[in-house]
Amino acid sequence: MRIAFSGTHRTGKSTLLAAVASRLPGYAIVDEPYHLLEDEGYEQGQEPSLEDFEAQLARSIEVLQEGQRDILFDRCPADVLAYLMTHEEAATFDRDEWMDRARDALETLDLIVFVPIEQPDRIAVAADEDRAWRAAVDAALEELLIDNALELDVAVLRVDGAVASRVAEVLARVPG
Repeated sequence: MRIAFSGTHRTGKSTLLAAVASRLPGYAIVDEPYHLLEDEGYEQGQEPSLEDFEAQLARSIEVLQEGQRDILFDRCPADVLAYLMTHEEAATFDRDEWMDRARDALETLDLIVFVPIEQPDRIAVAADEDRAWRAAVDAALEELLIDNALELDVAVLRVDGAVASRVAEVLARVPG
């Protein structure tokens, strides 16, 4: 299977991915686009610009199109679209330019695991963190994935609760 773990920052998606990966030893892991670009020498600002997020979106689409099986992705194009849609410069983001490419790439997945912000929040968030933006990204992901604004033909699993129960929910979707 090809599974992407999606969610705004500090929701536990990377922790969940690692826990699932430990139970699926034959699966490869692809790091999130931000880190892939960083490893390739791309320098992003302290606060990523619209152009930085567009570079992440292009990289995210690219890794999905490589077609490898039995793989777990930390983030997917939906995540980056949500950040772009809620960025302070979102009015200059040409959403239409990216939607078909993002949709085509996303439809190479078998499952998207959406990890929302929970109440109470399970992850400590720094006092200087932009909580409003984090919440806006979470809402945008809810719209894109759960409300299916992207019109995807891909299964989406929303997980809540402790890591162990989240892992069980994901593994229940992976064929034996």
